[in-house]
Amino acid sequence: MSHSRHLWVLDVVEYSKGGSAGLATESTPDVPIPVHTAGNAPEDNPRPAAVSEPLPNAPQNTPIEPKHDESSQEQDKKDKEEFEKEAEKKPWLRFPYLDGYFHGLKSLVKISKLIPEYPNITHALPPPAPPINAHRLPRPTPYNPYTTNKDYIKPCYLDKKGKVSPPDVLYYDGIPQHMPDPIIGSHKVLGIRNDICFDRFGRFGPYGFGYSKEDGGAGVGQDTEDSNSDSTWAKTGKINYEFTDWNDAQERCLEANKHRLADPHARSGTWKPATAVKTKGKTDRQAVVVRCYTSYKWTAMATVNLRALITEVSLKSGGEYTVHILLHVLDGDTPIWADESVVQDVLNRSIPPEFHGLVTLWNEAQMKLIYSGDFKNERSNPSAQDVRGPFRAGYLPLQVFASHHPEYEYFWNWEMDMRHLGNYYELLDRVGRWAEKQPRLLMWERNERYYIPSHHGSWENFTKTVQRYQMESGMEAIFGPPEFPGKKPLAFEERGESQQHESCGEGKDVAQCGVGEGADLITFDPIFDVTRSGWAFSNDITGYTNATDSSPPRRASIVTAGRLSRRLLLAMHEEMWRYRQTMFSEMFSVSVALQRGFKAIYAPHPVSLDRAWAPVGSSVDEKFNSGRDHSTSGPSSPFRLHNEDVHSGSTFYYNSEFAGLLWRRWLGLSQMDGRGRSGKPNSGHLRGGAEEEKRPEGSGRMCLRSMLFHPVKSESSEPPNE
Repeated sequence: MSHSRHLWVLDVVEYSKGGSAGLATESTPDVPIPVHTAGNAPEDNPRPAAVSEPLPNAPQNTPIEPKHDESSQEQDKKDKEEFEKEAEKKPWLRFPYLDGYFHGLKSLVKISKLIPEYPNITHALPPPAPPINAHRLPRPTPYNPYTTNKDYIKPCYLDKKGKVSPPDVLYYDGIPQHMPDPIIGSHKVLGIRNDICFDRFGRFGPYGFGYSKEDGGAGVGQDTEDSNSDSTWAKTGKINYEFTDWNDAQERCLEANKHRLADPHARSGTWKPATAVKTKGKTDRQAVVVRCYTSYKWTAMATVNLRALITEVSLKSGGEYTVHILLHVLDGDTPIWADESVVQDVLNRSIPPEFHGLVTLWNEAQMKLIYSGDFKNERSNPSAQDVRGPFRAGYLPLQVFASHHPEYEYFWNWEMDMRHLGNYYELLDRVGRWAEKQPRLLMWERNERYYIPSHHGSWENFTKTVQRYQMESGMEAIFGPPEFPGKKPLAFEERGESQQHESCGEGKDVAQCGVGEGADLITFDPIFDVTRSGWAFSNDITGYTNATDSSPPRRASIVTAGRLSRRLLLAMHEEMWRYRQTMFSEMFSVSVALQRGFKAIYAPHPVSLDRAWAPVGSSVDEKFNSGRDHSTSGPSSPFRLHNEDVHSGSTFYYNSEFAGLLWRRWLGLSQMDGRGRSGKPNSGHLRGGAEEEKRPEGSGRMCLRSMLFHPVKSESSEPPNE
C-alpha cells in the first residue's frame, strides 16, 4: 500500500500523508387512531398536539405556559390563526405528536413486551407512562454485526505499535416501552436488528464523546445526564485520539488483510464488474467518500462521527471499506496544483489533523478543465448555476475520483450532515446484501414507491401489490435499457459488451434475473419518474437533442447519498466528457442507470415520523405515495415543490425538521419542542437536557433503534438554522 504523497496535475489533487420494526405481517386494516388527551409521561413532551397547553397535575419541572398579557394574547391569537390556515393545506399538522421516542433507559423492555405507541390499532393513545425500573440501569453490551469469520480477518489497530484495538459500539438489549415503530421502511426487511437500542454513550463514547480533550476525548457530552456511563469505557479505557493518524491506520489494516481483498490488477479492463473477474473467495473493496468543503465548520460531534465511521466500516471490517474525504476548495484562485505547501495550508485551515491523510482536493476550475467544451441544448436551468458547478453536477469530482481508483468496486457518496444511530458497517453491509438479492423484474416499479409496513404488510405482500398496481396502470413495465430518440452509444456498447448479469442469460427464469447481482446504484429515497411530477429540476438536462418533458426517459432520487458502482460512475464520466450530456445532480446517476440498463435499487431503510397519522397506514400512503398509481412518480408526486413539506416531520429528507430535533434530544440537549401555538420549529416548550433526564420520576436518557438521520445541521442547544 502506497504511503507516498502525490498531486494530480490538472486533475483531482490527492493528498496522502506519508508514513421488526417493519412488521412482516399481512396488511393491517386502516383503523382510525383515538386522539391524544392530556396525561403523558412526565419525562415526555407535555402535550401531543399542534397547540401546546398546560397539563393538569403537571409534575415538577414540567414546562407551564406563562400567564399572558394583552399583547401576548393577541400574538397567540395571530399564531393560532396562522396555524389553522397552514393546517388547511397540510392536514397532517392536526395529527397528535408521538412521545414514545423520548422514553429512556429506565423503561427498557424486551421487544416481545413492546407496545409501540404507533402504528397501533389495539391500544388508545396516548399510552400510559411506561413503568420505571427504579433499580440500577442495565449494562450495555459490545455490538458485533460483522459477518466474516474473525479468524480470517487480521486484527487492525489505531496505533503503529499494535496495542490500541478499535473499540466496539455498545448496545442495550431491549427497547424503551412505547417506542414507535418506523412508519416507512423496515429494519427486519434489510436484516438490521430491531430488538436493541443505542444511547449516546454506548454509540459515541468509544470515540471520545463524554470525556475531555485533556483525556484524549472530544470534549463534548460531559454536561449531559451520564448515570452508569462509566461502563462504556470499562474494557478499553478512555482512548486518547489526540495523535491518531486515520490514514495510516487504514493503510496498515489493508496491508494486514490483503490476502482476503480483491486485487484490482486482476480485472480485464475497466468495464466488467468485479463479480465477473475477481479471484474466488476475495472480497470486493468499497470506498466511503465523505463530501466536505473548505468553509465547513467542524464541531466535536462531526469529528466523533467520522471516527465512528472509519472505525466501524474500515478497521473493524479488515479493510473491506476505506474512508476518503473529497474536499471542495471553494476559492478557485488557490493554486492547489502548484506546490505541496499550498495543499498543506488548505488542510491546516479546513480539516482536523487526524484526518489529513484521507483528503483529496478538487475545485470547480479543475472540473471545467476535465469536462471542457461547450455544453449545448440546455433545456432548463431554474437554479441559474453553472452546468459543471457542484449544485447542478455534484457527481463530477466523484466520477474523476472513481476513474483514478480501480481498486474499488463501489463508492458510497456520503454527506457531512448525515448521522447514523447504530453501527455504520451494519447499515452499509446489510443494505448492500439486500440490494444484491433483489430481482430486476419490476425493479423500477418497486423503486418508485415508499414501503409502508402498516399499509403494505410484509415485503412479499408489497411486491405483489406493486405488481397489481403495474397491471392496473396499463403501462409497460421497464425491463432493460429503453430506446429513445438521439440515444448515443457508450464505449462498452460499441464494443458489444453487456452489463447483463449471468442470472439474466438465455433460458434463465426471468423472475430471478438480477438476483445475486450487486446493485450499481443504491439510494435512500424512492426513485421516481420526473415526467409531470412538478419536481423543480425535472427539465434541468443539457446536451440531449430534441429533448422533451419525457424524453430522454429519466428518473431522480432526492438526496445524493448512496452507493454507485465504478462502472456506473465511468458511464456518467463518459456521458459528460464525450457527449457533453448531463442532468441535475439528483437525476443524473439514476437516469444513466435507467438508460444504460444498470441495476438500481431504493433501499427501504427505517424512517420515523413525528406524528400519529390516521387512519393507520392509508393516510401515510396517501401523502407519501401520492403520485400516479400509489407511487412517488408523475402528477401529485410528494417531491412536487408544494408537496415536499410532508417530509418535514420525517427523519430522512433534505428539508426534515424532525431529524435534527430528535437527534439533538438523543444527544442530551435541551430543545424547543416545536409544539407551540404557531406550530413552528422553535416554538413551544424547552424540553430534554440534563435536568429533565435526571428527574427521579423520569425514564432517563434516550435510547433509540438504528436510524439514519438527515440533515443534522446543528448539534448544540442553540436554535438550529435548518
